[in-house]
Amino acid sequence: MNIIVSGGGTGGHIYPAITIIRTIQEKYPDAKFLYVGTKHGLEADIIPKEGLPLATVDIQGFERHLTPANLLRAGKAMAGVAKAAKIVRDFHPDVVIGTGGYVCGPILLAASLLHVPTLIQEQNVVPGITNKILAKFVTRIAAGTEEAKKHFPAGKVVFTGNPIRREVMSARRAESAAAFGFDPARKTVLISGGSRGARAINRAMIDVLVQAAGQSEIQYLHVTGKQEYEDVMTRLKAAGLDLTQAKHIKVCPYLYDMPQAMAMADLAVFRAGATGLAELTARGIPAILVPYPYAAENHQEHNARALEAAGAARMILNKDLTSERLDAVLTELLNDDDKLTAMAKASRSMGRPEAAEDIAGMALELASHR
Repeated sequence: MNIIVSGGGTGGHIYPAITIIRTIQEKYPDAKFLYVGTKHGLEADIIPKEGLPLATVDIQGFERHLTPANLLRAGKAMAGVAKAAKIVRDFHPDVVIGTGGYVCGPILLAASLLHVPTLIQEQNVVPGITNKILAKFVTRIAAGTEEAKKHFPAGKVVFTGNPIRREVMSARRAESAAAFGFDPARKTVLISGGSRGARAINRAMIDVLVQAAGQSEIQYLHVTGKQEYEDVMTRLKAAGLDLTQAKHIKVCPYLYDMPQAMAMADLAVFRAGATGLAELTARGIPAILVPYPYAAENHQEHNARALEAAGAARMILNKDLTSERLDAVLTELLNDDDKLTAMAKASRSMGRPEAAEDIAGMALELASHR
């Protein structure tokens, strides 16, 4: 069985794809996979480390108005579809799966036109333009949220939830806390702006961490993103915080084992990307969400509002985020165990830890009719 999987740009598209691949491999160890991405996305680094073959297509997203750059990108898109068609013809896939990112456009379109069964996995409450277009061509759509179903043809779409890494559920609090030098009995806050970091969150956390230095009963693990790390460390030093003297505060540029960090988290400060939210809800972690304001279709704000409406999270818009506002919400929640417990219950009710199994099953069913 040959399977092409495509997803590119950010960890939010790549890790769900890897999860689906690993789930299928458990059922069909002899299945052959080809991952299709771009040379410039995180997949160029992550996929080879996962031991998966990578093919690339050169494509970029379009700006929302006519520009000379858009004309160049249109030319690349046409060339990308031609290359994608060659990739499909050469690999002879039984099914093609897309998990998001512009690169999914040409590869799933080419597969559909070549009569190969196709599946897209839509992670957000409001789909992006690529998946809205692809919905007209693909065979099946796996929706990450109930709210997303209304944007797709009823006969194609199924609500599955978003796939999460198995480690998210298998990691244990005590072992995870020990790995970071933390006390598992103390409340722990996990802060992350996603695989690339979030400057607004990082800047707001500076004063929060300075204030927290004298309050060792709460532990903080702040993941800044690689590009933001030096700036954060410089600002913390300028603010007088010596992390060597504050053992309950850890600041790091990136975590390859985010599931381990989640296992010990009592509260998270996150962007509102679909993959991060899927993992948080699977574990039932209350969250303070700061949606990325420039996400396509403003999908992160829609994602965050869905969790807030369910009582699983509090939302602070990026434009409203200040150290004072963030500190106030953190203090309110960390000092109210009943509120945290209620949020955790609401979060867990939204989790779909079995999503990867369901999506893998859909893909294999499509492949069986090839």
